[in-house]
Amino acid sequence: MRTVLCPGSFDPVTNGHMDIIRRAAAQFERVIVLVAINATKPGLFAPEERVKLLQRCLTDVPNAEVRSFAGLTALYAKQTGASAIVKGLRAMSDFDYEFQQALTNRQLNPAVETIFMSASGESMYLSSGMVKQVCSLGGDVSSFVPPEALPDVLARLRPQDKQ
Repeated sequence: MRTVLCPGSFDPVTNGHMDIIRRAAAQFERVIVLVAINATKPGLFAPEERVKLLQRCLTDVPNAEVRSFAGLTALYAKQTGASAIVKGLRAMSDFDYEFQQALTNRQLNPAVETIFMSASGESMYLSSGMVKQVCSLGGDVSSFVPPEALPDVLARLRPQDKQ
């Protein structure tokens, strides 16, 4: 079975993330959506909350599973037998960073390839940081995040609204 990883912070998950995950799931037999844990960078949602949010968002994608990991993605790929890491690209600035990561991952695990998927036009500008900023300032983010995640995002960023 061909397994790939879709790693990210997913804090919070956006429609752009979902687009890349769904497209990867259409191409590969097994997709592990890997919530990256960075102990030096506390997020809006705890890693366990991000895993649960993604699981709710992916109930209709039977070949996707969600896990979290605090180590190196290239080593996790080796542990799980993943043959590739799928990353979404929005702009050239994404490519610069992701290309460095791909080269590092290849050095750490020569058996894993990095596959880049370009973001769709609808989500090219989206980032978790943008969602957090717009939402915390009272903007409508319902077209930026999956409907399964929207109540959690609103509750965390605008608790005064009592959604």
